[in-house]
This record gives sequence, structure tokens and C-alpha cells, in this order.
Amino acid sequence: MKTITGAAMLRDALAAELQADSAVMLMGEDIGVYGGAFGVTRGLLERFGPRRIIETPISENGVVGMAVGAAIGGCRPIVEIMFADFVTLAMDPLVNQAAKLRYVLGRQASCPLVVRLVTGGGRCYGPTHSQGFAAWFIHIPGIKVVAPSSIADHACLLHAAVRDPNPVVFLEHKRLYARREPVPSDLPDIALGTARTVCRGDDITILAWSWMAVEAAMAAERLAARDIAAEVIDVRSLQPLDMATITESVQRTGRALIVDEAPGNGGVAAEIGCRVFETSHEYLEAPIRRLTAPDIPVPASPPMEQLALPDATAIEQAAFALMGTLQ
Repeated sequence: MKTITGAAMLRDALAAELQADSAVMLMGEDIGVYGGAFGVTRGLLERFGPRRIIETPISENGVVGMAVGAAIGGCRPIVEIMFADFVTLAMDPLVNQAAKLRYVLGRQASCPLVVRLVTGGGRCYGPTHSQGFAAWFIHIPGIKVVAPSSIADHACLLHAAVRDPNPVVFLEHKRLYARREPVPSDLPDIALGTARTVCRGDDITILAWSWMAVEAAMAAERLAARDIAAEVIDVRSLQPLDMATITESVQRTGRALIVDEAPGNGGVAAEIGCRVFETSHEYLEAPIRRLTAPDIPVPASPPMEQLALPDATAIEQAAFALMGTLQ
């Protein structure tokens, strides 16, 4: 076991992919000399050179467009968008080209492209630097979406994403970059479309991903101290979903709390909640509950941001309400 940060885990994983396959290349703004906005690619330019670590102009549309072309040509590009908010400028090549190539061309072409998006709040970066857009991408056929919460999964899911023949949007929460966790030396292979059971319980199922899965695990510890056994499922693969794991848990506990850092309107939590109802409504002992951010832009003010984003305390309170337990 070694203890490592999320940023270092990603850096090692990227280096391993570059070392293992000459078709892998990194593309993005300031990823070379500067080492990336959050230091994830630091030192990779010196190791692999400018033909593999490609610094690009400030044009997300151009970067993703070039990456789509490179993927069609036989490369496996990994694009870094330094803030997920900026992917709005690259939606055309990602949604109208990358996602649809296999549907249009069949076996004539594939698009093994990974787009790394730095997501989430908690750093007081304000409305235009704290978004995630996971709900946008799960709506697009042809795009897979993953959002790791554990440090080990940053490497495991990245490996799976790079090996996948389809475009994958890889959501990296900025609060996980500095988080440290022990990681085994031999990491398991993880298939996209599989969830992770963080902790087991029989009273309530809490479904979360990315940083919210970390908050959910903390809430579960508090709930256990009050004799409520919460099962926390790290969904981690938002498209495709591991409905088998989710369904088994909800049908056993009879209660489902879905936690999403994004606004609730039309969000990932709404989609998961609908699918849970379709598969498990006769097993439910209480209505499905969503805990999300309010339908507002993420505030820049520290106290307002803290109030807007779900945390372990809010998850604990929502679980109490679902259990019919009053403080």
C-alpha cells in the first residue's frame, strides 16, 4: 500500500498509459511546461516529449476537433479541459462528431477519445468555474461518462476509459486532487458500467458519485453511530449505469437517497431516481429522495457556496427524514 493524492494518482496513470501504448497522446492548454492548471501533467513533457504531450492554443473547440481527427486516425488522445465549464466551447465536435461516428460509419471507424473535465465546487471559483455538466453528456448516445471518487479509481477508470473504443467523458473533481488515500500496489481492472459499494447496510441506500460519494461515506459513519446502517454506492459510471448493483441494494434496504452536487432540475439524480422507481417501486418503504444543489449558479462567496452544495451534514439529515427519524 502507498498513500497518494488524486493528482499524483492521475499523473502516474497517464504516464503508465503513455508508456504502454505509443498511440496515446495528451492534448490541452498549459499541460506541458506549466504542468496543467492543477499540476496533474507536471513532468510528463520532460518524460515523453512534445510529440506526445501537445500544448494547444486556447481553443477548446479546436483541441477537441483535432483530438477527434487523431482518434479516427488511430491515436488514443486524452484531452484535458482545465475547467469543465469550458467544454461548452467544444460541444460540436464532441456531440456531433465523436459521439456519432460509430453510428454513422459502423466498423469503418472508431473514436477512442478521453476528455478529462475538471469539475465541481468547494474551491470558491464561482459560477463559471465550478460546473460539471454530467447530465448533458449522459443524454448523448455514444458518449460514456465516469466520475471517480476514490483515489485508486482515478487510475482504474482512466485505464478503462483509454482502452474503450468510444469517447469517454472523465469527470475529475478538483477537491479530490489534494485528497490522500492508501492505494494498493496492484490495482484491479474495472469495466466501465460498474458501481462500487463503499460500505454496506440494510436500512437505506445512498447513491452518490465523485466528491458526493466522499461526503456520503462520512454521513454513513455518523448514521451508524445512531444505529442507522446506510449502504453507500459509489455510482462512478454515470453512463452506462450499473443498475444491477443499484437495484439489488435498493430492493434490500427499501429506501433510496440520491446525492448530486449539480442542480436537481433535469439532472443525473432525476434519471437514476426514475430508473430506481421503474425497477424497484414495489420494494420501496419510502419515496425516493434527491439531495442536490439548488437551481442556481454556484456562488463564489465561501459561506454561500457552502450553503448551496450538499455535504455530509445535509446527507445525514436527508437520511433521517427518509427513515422517518426526527432529531
